[in-house]
Amino acid sequence: MHSTVSHTSATAVTPASATDTTPATTPGQAPAAALPLPSVHMRVLITWLAVYPSITIVQILLGPSLENLSVPVRVLIITGLVVPVVVYALVPVLLKMRAAILRLRRP
Repeated sequence: MHSTVSHTSATAVTPASATDTTPATTPGQAPAAALPLPSVHMRVLITWLAVYPSITIVQILLGPSLENLSVPVRVLIITGLVVPVVVYALVPVLLKMRAAILRLRRP
């Protein structure tokens, strides 16, 4: 008995929006010049600027009510609240602020 094995290569299909670095524009608006992506060091700073105050605020607000829980459970609750806020709200706002500052500094 002879069988034929077919080999196909799998290719990942990436949506254009995932690789497109040009900013979105509204109709009638000229596209802005693309800014370079921030360096890894700048991304660390931006992330820290979002994470530290968020954790501090949540700890101040919820700390007394969570003090009877074990540390892992407290951390689970605090990070469960902070991470989505940081990822979906604060980091994008900080990146937009960085872009606005860079645009102002351009000649």
